[in-house]
Amino acid sequence: MSKHYDLIAIGAGSGGLSVAERAAKYGAKCAVIEANELGGTCVNVGCVPKKVMWYGASLAHALKDAEDYGFNLKTDGLNWEKLVMKRDNFIGGINDWYHDYLAESGVDIIEGHANFTDDKTLHVDGESYTADHIVIATGGRPIVPEDIEGAELGYTSDGFFNDIDEEQPQKVVVVGGGYIALELAMMMQGFGSDVTIMHQGWPVLIGFDAMIKKNLRQEMQSSGLIINDDDIISKIEQQNDGKVTIHIQDGNNITDVDALIWAIGRKPNTDTIGLENTAVKVTKTGMIVVDEKEKTTVDTIYAIGDIIGKAPLTPVAIAAGRRLGDRLYGGMPTRLMSYDSIATVMFTHPPIGTVGLSEEVAREQYGDAVKIYKTEFVPMYHQMTRHKPKTAMKLIVTGKEEKIVGCHMIGLGVDEMLQGFAVAIRMGATKQDFDDTIAIHPVSAEELVTMK
Repeated sequence: MSKHYDLIAIGAGSGGLSVAERAAKYGAKCAVIEANELGGTCVNVGCVPKKVMWYGASLAHALKDAEDYGFNLKTDGLNWEKLVMKRDNFIGGINDWYHDYLAESGVDIIEGHANFTDDKTLHVDGESYTADHIVIATGGRPIVPEDIEGAELGYTSDGFFNDIDEEQPQKVVVVGGGYIALELAMMMQGFGSDVTIMHQGWPVLIGFDAMIKKNLRQEMQSSGLIINDDDIISKIEQQNDGKVTIHIQDGNNITDVDALIWAIGRKPNTDTIGLENTAVKVTKTGMIVVDEKEKTTVDTIYAIGDIIGKAPLTPVAIAAGRRLGDRLYGGMPTRLMSYDSIATVMFTHPPIGTVGLSEEVAREQYGDAVKIYKTEFVPMYHQMTRHKPKTAMKLIVTGKEEKIVGCHMIGLGVDEMLQGFAVAIRMGATKQDFDDTIAIHPVSAEELVTMK
């Protein structure tokens, strides 16, 4: 005999937890099914540990800068094991909080792997569960190449945060051209590791504005990070000392590598939950087809987060989950998730902040109606330091009213300044609105409201 709920979320990551919590708030009987730790990728092997490590690498940069401000510092290097231990303890506290919070909210936790047996029934470790509404929020997993011998000797981003815990790898090769690859590469370079990033001919930062790509590349090169754009990996081989050799097709091999990290993309976790036993439609890449209400091709099954191919970001999954709960149980049938003008930050060194259309996309959509405002400068903080990473900002506007449709920034502090500007842009701000806003001085953010 099966146990019945009003709503079951498959996956206790950001999306699944959010929809179950919101639905329970309205009195629905809810459960989440999870085979691993609560919190999903973001909490355990994504945003949270990444940001902790980013802070650590930022401190490494700051220690160097401190000398230029007149401080006489002596350091004894990084205790990698201590940093990792404190990071993992922090994550453990979040996991414990989730357990307590779900219990207080009346949401049941079902531990195990879920499989559909039909459109309304889930099987977990021999037990059956049914629900009026089922929400698939299973997230994604890193891709490891299947056509390269020895690829299993490398780490994924998951493995980086799970397995490299006792000693800092001194020689690192990161393979990939997306934001995860570049974040990890610049983080490890900040800690003092010898880092090479290999793109293998793939485009870098697909979808990002050209200004961001240019300025980030300049910063990577000036910081000493080795960029290998075109060499193709043919084989990975383990050395007798446990390190690896990366064999390159042209013979220019990379030896004595402590950590090879694959960051070549992610695939949706939709291939092991029994969707073939349902009428849910899935694309060739494993993405679940949904409508504007995140409803699948089955009326009672929904999908949110990374598995629908729209905006694979933690805050998006949270927002979509909460709005879905509001629609199903909160009497708000029109509270839809908008996937337009979503602000995001990339935690490189320096960070990147972007919202809205890139210049390339804006010109495709609006043609000659597009006008660009931009600036580039060394921020005041770095006027005092030997290393002088630049800040670059761009506003993209359209029409006679100069409505802002894109804002792109790279530089010190842009990660924190973007949120407020994103609110204004989402509300339809124009360039004149920015011009009429009194600047805060002296901060880098004032450049956005004084641009000519």
